[in-house]
Amino acid sequence: MADMTENKAAVGKYSSSVNDAALAGLAKTYALVLSKKDTQYVACSDAKERDTVRTNFLQKKLGLTNAEAELDAAVLAVCEKMKAEKFKSRLVAYYLLAEKFGKLGVFVK
Repeated sequence: MADMTENKAAVGKYSSSVNDAALAGLAKTYALVLSKKDTQYVACSDAKERDTVRTNFLQKKLGLTNAEAELDAAVLAVCEKMKAEKFKSRLVAYYLLAEKFGKLGVFVK
């Protein structure tokens, strides 16, 4: 798993300002997921993976009640934003989604 400097640089490619406390909280919350090679990345080309991100992260973790189509569009938009990356970091994708919906505070302790 990358250190916080690497994580901040990775998020900084896509976000104009990085909330360090939120990034650290997100990394701590998902430390187990991020430590495993097969779960530390988001497979954007897999519809089931995108559904999992919508259901488990956006709806359950962030508590969003937006229409599924809107949430799906947000996941696709993040995937599109990160398309240059062969391996799309779950941490970066989750950060960008939380930022988009104004939910970074969920991860600040």
